[in-house]
Amino acid sequence: MGLPAFLVVLLAALWLSGCSSQPGREEDSQTSGRITVVCAPEAERLVAHERAAFQQLYPGARISMRTGTSREGVRALFAAECDLAVITRELDVDERAAAVRGRLELDGYRFARDAIVPIVHPSNPVQNIAVEQLRRIYDGTLSSWSELGGRPEPIDPVVQPMESDISQFFLQQVMGGTPITARVLTEASNERVVARVLADRRAIGFTSIASPDSGVKTLAVASVLGLPYLKPDAEAVYQGSYPLTRFFNLYVRAGGAQLANGFITFVTSGDGQALVHDYGLVPTAVPVRFVRRSPMLGAH
Repeated sequence: MGLPAFLVVLLAALWLSGCSSQPGREEDSQTSGRITVVCAPEAERLVAHERAAFQQLYPGARISMRTGTSREGVRALFAAECDLAVITRELDVDERAAAVRGRLELDGYRFARDAIVPIVHPSNPVQNIAVEQLRRIYDGTLSSWSELGGRPEPIDPVVQPMESDISQFFLQQVMGGTPITARVLTEASNERVVARVLADRRAIGFTSIASPDSGVKTLAVASVLGLPYLKPDAEAVYQGSYPLTRFFNLYVRAGGAQLANGFITFVTSGDGQALVHDYGLVPTAVPVRFVRRSPMLGAH
């Protein structure tokens, strides 16, 4: 005679529960288990370094990564398709509203500061630019370098794909949410923008502060014409006085995988923030001290 259906279901549930606690099964803790991370492309190499250092310390941690824009990372986190989203901006208004509607509680942690820097050919005599002038270059109303004190040559604006995080930041912070209407050249990455600018003395582009120094010239930026022009040095970026500063963020679901929170603890620790500095970004989760060398001291 067979068992009643409800007993079969109960026994099956108990058997599965026993399987989940069998020896050798990975346990989710701050330093062990498995998580999936969706990471914005511009943070991918940095987060890969952080992951390697963390897993060397904690061999029981298994962190798989896949690349996606910040919007894709947030969407994956909302859909429980990943445990941690690494994005190069804050949550936008629509994303925050969606979290409220879905009663989804998120925890966010800033772990690095980045700066968007305008770059030109090293032979370009222009030194400074205001955000308004950048906007006019990319909307097509400022088209000659002579208007900025340069040669009487046309300006060749360079962008990254519009769906990229850096271009989305540029659209919001420089263009004020309006589209780019100038005729532009599109390159796939920071490195490709640098290469294009080096090959074209009339070009202007924008990259992350973490882009390798390949001989391009960085322009100082003023938030408004008439205000001081600032180079994107680490102190100006750390203090937020450089106009085009953004944050890299880690987002998790509240009450989610413990390992995700353990990884965040490492990234925002002294060791994790040292990797941020080595990568070329500015730490945000630990105090930073800046020492200015006296001009009276020797160079050695």
